Amino acid sequence: MTSVNSLVNIAVFGIGGAILVAALLGLLLVLSGSSRGASPRMLTAFGVASIVLWVVLPALAALNAMSVGAGFWVAFAGASAVAIVMYAVNAALLPLVVRRQALVSGRSGLSGIRPTPAVLAGGLVICLAMALFVTGVAAVLS
Repeated sequence: MTSVNSLVNIAVFGIGGAILVAALLGLLLVLSGSSRGASPRMLTAFGVASIVLWVVLPALAALNAMSVGAGFWVAFAGASAVAIVMYAVNAALLPLVVRRQALVSGRSGLSGIRPTPAVLAGGLVICLAMALFVTGVAAVLS
């Protein structure tokens, strides 16, 4: 029964988090297309909100898995999957925001920015490290 609970955690927290991240990036895309573009303060606020979601939702998935008796590694796998799903949405949509911001600001050099495989792999390593951290915190809390 633990495997079904893990899949539910991934679906609820991962897909829900991906939708929230996509909504944040969509809102940022709309705001960056305005006449003056997105201000640095607004970009920082959106970045902070995205990071908070990226930390809190995997932590909730790990805590939920541990609360039903799943082990550390099952909770870690669930938290990792949630973080990676959210990261994939972020990595797919963020270049659109950068291109829109470059178009509005007139900096054509930024319009060709695409993440390299090394950057994407580094993001996956960060997802795993963050999932390990939040699962450890959840293990201490439960």
